[in-house]
Amino acid sequence: MATAKGNAHWRAPELGEARTLELDGGRLNVHVTGEGPAVVFVHGLLVNANLWRGVVGRLDRFTRVAIDMPLGSHLTAMPARRLTPDDLGALIGEAVQALALDDVTLVGNDTGGALCQIAASHRPDWLGRLVLTSCDAFEHFPPPMLKPLFAQLRVPGGALAALTPMRMRAARRLPIAYGLLTHHAIADAPSDSYVLPSLHDAEIRADLVRVSRGVDSCHTRQAAERLKAFDRPALIAWSADDKFFPREDGERLAATIPGARFELVAGARTFSPEDRPVQLADLIAEFARETAPAPAA
Repeated sequence: MATAKGNAHWRAPELGEARTLELDGGRLNVHVTGEGPAVVFVHGLLVNANLWRGVVGRLDRFTRVAIDMPLGSHLTAMPARRLTPDDLGALIGEAVQALALDDVTLVGNDTGGALCQIAASHRPDWLGRLVLTSCDAFEHFPPPMLKPLFAQLRVPGGALAALTPMRMRAARRLPIAYGLLTHHAIADAPSDSYVLPSLHDAEIRADLVRVSRGVDSCHTRQAAERLKAFDRPALIAWSADDKFFPREDGERLAATIPGARFELVAGARTFSPEDRPVQLADLIAEFARETAPAPAA
């Protein structure tokens, strides 16, 4: 069985130029490519911007920004401070403003979808529209199947114990790892980039622990309440085969957000950007173009 030794720093070339932003909330790495209307991508726990590589590479005529959020697979540790969901939601806004973007299409998956709900619930000026793929919502933050993992992450030494078996690539296909998040095995290079940062760096691992301790459904329930007044276009693109996030949550989000459109991504589990990047890219592009403001006269 292969054991990963490198690739923690691997970044998909499709993501474009890597930039480091010096923000009030800390140093954040982002990847920027293309020109045109801005689409900003936010991933979930124990993955990074590489999750979006297949989608970013298919969105021509857009400025694509994939953020490396400090969720355990990042490369630059954050300052010793809280990393609550509210902090992380604010960090998305700081990154968008540092890049001087407006009328942004904000796209979130998994934990990142919860963070996008939090960011969008405040209706910032830079936000033009919201796309939520399968993600935490309402009472499911974290989802029930992952509560044992979060309990382990929150105890001393628990994060290292949980991650150590995943040094072996074969172990990552187990249901307790990434096995139920995709239909097919994630390629070695991105898989290594998801697992190895927290294994190699105690400070990155400490960020992961701090994030896990802040996860609580009070944040998503509050965001959902605020989203009842959301006044911008929204697309809920839920994975048809999701094992973690029930379709009912996606339908409930679509019913909560005024005028939201609900779509199923066929043949995808939670990580639709891994399973169905072409279908997801097409949905995002069509939605962004359909809901773009009319040109000024």
